[in-house]
This record gives sequence, structure tokens and C-alpha cells, in this order.
Amino acid sequence: MSGSSQGAGSFGIADYAVFVLMLVVSAGIGVYYAWMDRSSGEFLTGGRTLTALPVSMSLTASIMSSVTLMSNPAEVYQYGAIFGLIGIAYTLSIVITSEIFLPVFYRLGITSIYEYLEQRFNKAARLYGTVTFIIQTCLYAGVMAYGPALALNRVIDMNLWIGITSTAIVCTFYCTFVSKLIKFSIDLIGIMLSGYFAVITKSVMVQGGISIIVSDSQQGGRLNFWDFDINPLRRNTFWTLVVGGTFVWSSVYGIHPAAVQRYISCKSILHARVAVYFNLLGLYACLISTLFSGLCLYSVYKNCDPWTAGLVSSPDQLMPHLVMEIFASNPGVPGLFLAAVYSGSLRLIYTRHNKSKKQKQRKKRGNFYINFNILAVIGSVTGGPLLGLFSLGMLCPFANSKGGLSGLVLGFVATLCVSIGDILSPSPSEMTRPLSLTTTGCNFTSAGHHNWTSTVPPVNSILSFTTRCPPSEKWHSPSYLYFCLIGAVTALTVGVIVSLLTGGRKKKVDPKLLLQKEDTTLCHLFTVDVGVVFLQVMVGAEELDLTEAPGSGNANPDFRDLGGITNQIRTLSYPDLSFLY
Repeated sequence: MSGSSQGAGSFGIADYAVFVLMLVVSAGIGVYYAWMDRSSGEFLTGGRTLTALPVSMSLTASIMSSVTLMSNPAEVYQYGAIFGLIGIAYTLSIVITSEIFLPVFYRLGITSIYEYLEQRFNKAARLYGTVTFIIQTCLYAGVMAYGPALALNRVIDMNLWIGITSTAIVCTFYCTFVSKLIKFSIDLIGIMLSGYFAVITKSVMVQGGISIIVSDSQQGGRLNFWDFDINPLRRNTFWTLVVGGTFVWSSVYGIHPAAVQRYISCKSILHARVAVYFNLLGLYACLISTLFSGLCLYSVYKNCDPWTAGLVSSPDQLMPHLVMEIFASNPGVPGLFLAAVYSGSLRLIYTRHNKSKKQKQRKKRGNFYINFNILAVIGSVTGGPLLGLFSLGMLCPFANSKGGLSGLVLGFVATLCVSIGDILSPSPSEMTRPLSLTTTGCNFTSAGHHNWTSTVPPVNSILSFTTRCPPSEKWHSPSYLYFCLIGAVTALTVGVIVSLLTGGRKKKVDPKLLLQKEDTTLCHLFTVDVGVVFLQVMVGAEELDLTEAPGSGNANPDFRDLGGITNQIRTLSYPDLSFLY
């Protein structure tokens, strides 16, 4: 299998049946619940009556996407398992979200997070934030429609534009009619994880065991978990993935409307906090699946890289290509994988197709190619400055509208400059450090295939124009994971300085718009039986009556004497829980 790529199967009736069934069921759920409840409050926040478990599932489902299924394994295939260090950033960003952003947004009970900008600063800040989000969403929409279309192009040879159009129609229909989406994310998670599980299981069987895959990955340099180089120009190191990744994911969980609307839909702030932390389990499940899928991908193709050989037009088609090969004799499974790709919030990777495989091989470095980190760049250019602005508003009582807007604009300019710099002058291979790929083991015997033996390295940059625009000797872009950090730090720093210089210390701010010490978990960590409270939240017992608990007086009513919670829980009709306390 690893020495040849001629065994790819075709999309059969069973595959079409599985794929179409998924689309019909998803659309049916949307139409049914749209008919049952059509209020905007239910659509956006679920009526603020949800518990932690379904919200945590929804948060995970919103993160799992075609990027997770197609692009992230390709990232491991090209650059190694060091990508797994992003898991540390997941945890840090969840802590930041829970301790800073969640308490303020939940207390305000707003439908749109941009309402906060108007209340804290002015209408101009809200307008800028709203317009920025619309621009970001439009960019994402174009990107997200391409990922599934790329999979369709590979598995059923569908014209790319037809695939994009059909994907856009299906997603528009579903999102238009779906209501209470939060409560129905478990089916999406199940479909996506089943796609992963099928690929991993079959790859292990094909290769002869997990030990073979691990051994191949070790010999191929893919188990490169640690690299503490502090050079900010390097693509993947401990520091770029942990520090830069924390800022990226804080902008996703902390201030992105989709995430905020999910956790403020909970019936209490306690449920909201448990939801964001419990969501970590789903994130780590996705990450582990991503890492092992990438290692499986490498083990199968270690001697014959389909991308270098021209069998696929983009690294993102590697996973669909693998599926079509290893499941050639298993009808229905390719359809399951394609259903998994469509089940997430769709993402993309773009590449321009050449007319022949020979032409692709000859002009590989001249192609217009965007790999998965374009999503991080899009999010950073818009999300980084907004992360700085929201942090400024919640953490700095003296911040005023002049400082906020100044920081926002300069933060946007800073991230835009480094992004454009990376487009015009992509980082050289000594900074991105792709791992070796070869076609020396390829043995194409079918008509139209060529016996490729070269070892052309893969394209490494976000936008590769290396034929027309070779890397500049004077400018090298920082890692794409640092773009969000640059925007956030610039916005926050400029905002603080300008606010202080324009009389911000005299500004009076409504305390509910600021983070209070009573909002933090640390304040209450030693006054509540955490194990009992967590159990109560997860099993969905009667809601705790925090408003009537003794010892009121804190700024946030949801935190009034949490020590009284334990006594309330112990009176509930549950089995003996004495072993917990």
C-alpha cells in the first residue's frame, strides 16, 4: 500500500446513501425545531435554560470541522506531532475565558457581544466590531465552503465549483432553519469522531499494527514533540504553539459570538463554567485523533507522497485520498467520511489546479496555495485587535473610547501588516522546517500515471508565490500563530496609553461592565464543595437557588455565598454521596 497509490476505489451507491442520509437527517432536525420554536432568543441562546453538558458538546462540535478532519492531519504529516502542543493552549485559553470574559458577558445577559462595546465605549466601537465580524464571517464563509467541496472533488470527481455551490446551498438551508442547535450537537460529534475512528482503525489494520505506525513515524521524524527554540520566525515551536496558540484560542472562546452565545445560554454561570471546562475533553479527543490520523497518513505514504507525485492537488486532499484507497473494498465508509467532513462548521484550503500531473510536478512552487493556517490568519487580523479591546474594557477601569478606538485601529494595522508581509515574502524553509517527503517508492502502472522519483519539498507558506515573489532577505514574517498576539497586545497597549493621556482616570464606569474580584473562581474555591457542585451540574438536578443563599452582598448575585450550595445539594434526593465529602 505504501509503495503504490493505484488502489483508490470509487464512490458507490452505499457511500451516496450514507452521505445523503446525513444531509436529510440534519436538514430535518433544522426544519422541525424551526417550526416548533421560532423566537430569536431561542435561536441564539436557547432561552438561557440549558445545562452544562449539551453546551459543552456544542462548543466542541463548533470547533471540530473539515479543518480538523482534513487539514490538521495533513499538518502532522508535513510538520510532525509537535502540533499536539496546541493542546496546552486549549487549556490556557479556557481558563482565560472562564475567569475574564464569561463572568462579564453572562452577567450582562446580552444577545450580541458587540452590545458590550457600545455600553463600555461608544456606538463607534460597536459599529467597528460588528463590521469587523461581518467581514470575518464573509471570509470564513468562502473558506468553509471550499473544504467539503475539495473532498467531493477527490472522492466523486465533482467539478469544484459545483461542489462549492452545493455546499453553500446545503449549509445556508440548514443554518436558516435550524433552531436550538446547541441541544443537537451530539449527532455531529458522533459522525465526525466515527469518521476519524474508521480511518485510524483501518490504517492500523493495513499497516499491521500500532507499533508499525509509531515506528514509521519515529524514523520519519514525525514524533518531534519538543522544540524550545525562542525564534519567533519559526513556524511550530513550543512557544509559538503555546503562547501564540493561547491568544488565538482566547479570541475564539472568549470573544467570538458563536462561542459566547453558547455558554451564556446556560441556566447559571456555574453551568456555563462547567461547560467550557468540560469542553476540553472534546477538544483533546479531537486533537489526539488528529495527531494519530496524521501519523497513519505518513505511515501509509512514507515511500510515496501523493502530493509530490501529483495525485492530489492539495495536502487537504490527502485524507480523502487515503480513505478512497484503504476503504476501496468497504462500501459506505467513504460516504461516512464525507458526511463527517460536512458535519462541522466547514473550513477550507484553497489551491489552483493545473491541467496535468506532470505540469503540477514541474510548477509545484509556482502554484497559488493556501494551507489551513489561513483561518488562523483571518481570525488574527480581526480577532486579535478585538481581543485587546474587550480585555481593555473589562480589565482597565480608566479606559475610554479614545483609547479603545485608537488601540483597535492600530492593532488592526499591525496584524494586517504582518499578514501582508507574509503573503509577499513567505517564510523560507529553514523557518518552517517541513519534514522530508519522497516519491521514490511510487510504482504507478495504470494508464496516465507517471513513475515519479523526485523528492520535491512541499509548499510551506500561507500563500505561496515563491516563483514570482521569492522570500525577501530583509523581511521574514513571524509565525502565523503570533499574529493574534501582535494585534491584541498592540490594541491593549495603545488603548492604555491613549486613555491615560486623554483623561481616562476621571472616567466613571458601571461596575457591571468590569471584571470584579467576586467573579473569579479563586475567590470561592475554598468555600464550596467543588465535587458535589460538579456532580449536581452534570446530572441536571434542580437548579440551585443562589439568590436566596445567606451572606448576600457581592456585586454578582450568581456568586452569593457559594458555601451554602453544598447544604442545598445534600438535601436532594440522590444516592448517598458521603464518599465525596
